[in-house]
Amino acid sequence: MLTIEGKSVFAGIAIGNIKCIDKTNHKVKRYKIENVDNEINRVKKACNQAKKQLEKLYNEAVVTVGEANADIFNIHQMMIDDSDYRDSIENIIKTEMVNGEYALAVTGDNFANMFASMDDEYMKERANDVRDITNRIITVLTKDTNMSINEDKAIIFGEDLLPSQTVQFDKSKVLAFVTMKGSVNSHTAILARTMNIPAIVGTGKINAEIDGKYAIVDGFSGKVYIDPDESTLIRMMELKSKEEENKKLLQKMKGKESVTLDGKKINLFANIGSLADVGEVLANDADGIGLFRSEFLYLGKNTYPTEEEQFSVYKTVAQNMAGKKIIIRTLDIGADKQASYFNLDKEENPALGFRAVRLCLERRDIFKTQLRAILRASAFGNVSLMIPMIVSLDEIKKVKEILEEVKKELAENTISFNKNIEFGIMIETPAAAIMSDVFAKEVDFFSIGTNDLIQYMLACDRQNPKLDYLCDEGMNAVLRMIKIVCKSASKAGIWVGICGELASDKNLTEFFLKAGIDELSVSPTNILSLRKKIRETDIYKLSDDIVCDI
Repeated sequence: MLTIEGKSVFAGIAIGNIKCIDKTNHKVKRYKIENVDNEINRVKKACNQAKKQLEKLYNEAVVTVGEANADIFNIHQMMIDDSDYRDSIENIIKTEMVNGEYALAVTGDNFANMFASMDDEYMKERANDVRDITNRIITVLTKDTNMSINEDKAIIFGEDLLPSQTVQFDKSKVLAFVTMKGSVNSHTAILARTMNIPAIVGTGKINAEIDGKYAIVDGFSGKVYIDPDESTLIRMMELKSKEEENKKLLQKMKGKESVTLDGKKINLFANIGSLADVGEVLANDADGIGLFRSEFLYLGKNTYPTEEEQFSVYKTVAQNMAGKKIIIRTLDIGADKQASYFNLDKEENPALGFRAVRLCLERRDIFKTQLRAILRASAFGNVSLMIPMIVSLDEIKKVKEILEEVKKELAENTISFNKNIEFGIMIETPAAAIMSDVFAKEVDFFSIGTNDLIQYMLACDRQNPKLDYLCDEGMNAVLRMIKIVCKSASKAGIWVGICGELASDKNLTEFFLKAGIDELSVSPTNILSLRKKIRETDIYKLSDDIVCDI
């Protein structure tokens, strides 16, 4: 038996045969050409066909994994049109008189290596995207379309699966994903979580022939057992059986309140990125939507979404949720979420740069358009407004001034809206947490964004797999900060929630409840298991040490 270990991306047990997928399976030959113009036109046609494939792939992925996660394929379309990328391909064809496949392969390698050598982890991830689009265009040129899984069901194993590969697999035939490279925050990892498929990344190079071997993927521990012995197989089959039984039991949580044994009601909400995600929210019986990432309405487009476009989406979500709370986070463009038409300057430290509320306060026309759409939608449901990346009291007051301007304009035009719309801010910077006692007097609620709070507090990039250990070792510092925010909210009489990844960590649920958290907002698929945990918890009986010792 061979045991390998990586980082768990999505928990679960999968048992079956391994199917090895080579993400760079093109053996490109170099040969001389006679007609440069014909070869360039051949590549152009292949690029256009690849873009059509990506458009189709995007539409399919929206249904499967939601608009937010599908957006990577819109980005891939734009990358194909990148002038530097296209110029490089054409230049190689012209100067070396060589075939398009070779020119593409050389350009793809050059650009991928350039991105991979950058210090910024987000930019390093773009290396995979370049390889992905290059392979796609070469596939069109060579008419190699072998992307299918012939086996009935298989554990997909690769060096580092590309997003397009991950989404194109028939979900019914995929038992699990395992990759030798990759971080827990890679596109493939995010897609695997969204698809509810057990996944492990970062196993390191495997020096053995494993294609077709019988294996077990333990997404709970991050281990893979290849050619498992009898005792391991029995133990894993028992664990899988318990997992499946637990899923059935969780269905009994539907229709029940998210309330602790001692009677405290916890609002158990869901995070979404698009209208397409609402079905999952309703299917998993969430109490509401705690984070609607509105920036995904802006990504993958060539121009700003209009007020009517935004209003239509917000209104539909509000109507579908039928009176349940929907918290819409205002535009959070910048850092790792870029849209070319914003014409943002290149920044050395984009995560610390011109983003979110900073951008909105400077480009008030864009901000007011979104606020009008949100306010108009508030007439059709229980809509709340939330502002990201707040660091100062002045920012809160400026936002409120703009909000009042928009309210006045709507009233003058006799357009209906909720005049008392709930107004909150995200606590995702150390400054906001430390100033929370002051900020609490100005807002109706806090929502703690732990993803950014962790990286800003610990000075570590959460997408860098080499720094995962810091996120674990520094957790007590983050929890202490959460305690401070909870005390500030309680003293001011406002509610406080968590909408970051930590909200779904059931090892921390008791701490959150004892600290005074009123709301937890998580991925829709985590709702029922978290409700079960909440309903089994008696806050009164929890030791004060669970909070005081941190």
